[in-house]
Amino acid sequence: MSDIPALLPPFRLDRPKALRTAAVFASPHSGAHYPHSLQERAVLDMLRLRSSEDAFVDELLADVPQFGAPLLCAQYPRAWVDLNRAEDELDSALIAGLDRAHPGPRVAAGLGVIPRVVSGARAIYRGKIPLIEAEARINHVWRPYHAQLEALMAEAHGAFGQAILLDMHSMPSEALATSGPRRAEIVLGDRYGTSADREIVREIELIFEGEGLNVARNSPFAGAYITQRYGHPREGYHAIQIEIDRALYMDQHRIAPNENFNAFAALMSRAARQIADLGAHPLRHAAE
Repeated sequence: MSDIPALLPPFRLDRPKALRTAAVFASPHSGAHYPHSLQERAVLDMLRLRSSEDAFVDELLADVPQFGAPLLCAQYPRAWVDLNRAEDELDSALIAGLDRAHPGPRVAAGLGVIPRVVSGARAIYRGKIPLIEAEARINHVWRPYHAQLEALMAEAHGAFGQAILLDMHSMPSEALATSGPRRAEIVLGDRYGTSADREIVREIELIFEGEGLNVARNSPFAGAYITQRYGHPREGYHAIQIEIDRALYMDQHRIAPNENFNAFAALMSRAARQIADLGAHPLRHAAE
């Protein structure tokens, strides 16, 4: 039998006392509940297994409900199910009984909805897992998370005439090694202008710059499945992927908060408040 614990929900949803903004904050990769079967079968130690985890991003966003916005956080890690992939991005090199893999390059690299590798292309397993287990993970984690996120977006759109998804992630510092002399500390991904109104993205960029951070757009991360699925700006649905340099708040080798964690959490709280305010007062162009 697959190890799908019945008692732990697939996500945690922190709702505000009253919805006051079109902004919806979500953290799909900060889950840290590693089922025993994954730990037992993995060829990696826990530090390497956690290397794809957006550790502590949920904690950085803890104040979001105070600003009138919902906060949706995954509880299971990306190494178990990747919520930023389509449910049909299945990998025949990992899943036994699968006729053929999804043809996309992410799956070929081992980064499907059930990942075969973690950061650095390090294999998680020695062999394959059964198809029934992959399907159980998707049923238990992937589908409920996306059903809830879809409902939150619809709720915001119904109340404000638009919804703004802030899809929150963190990025390893080595991913920024070639980002140039002004090393990016925040990367905003809007799929090159297709998943969110340009004025909303610009306002969010100004918020982070106002906090003294170097901000880049779409490089090296432009957004993946979530921004593609939920970002339809002409219909009033906007999705922006926000990547945060892990060096700003954590020791990346120990996967532990660093001495700057509390100060950076306060910075993120200020930024989240301003983003929520942005969603409470939609820009004229974005609302058209």
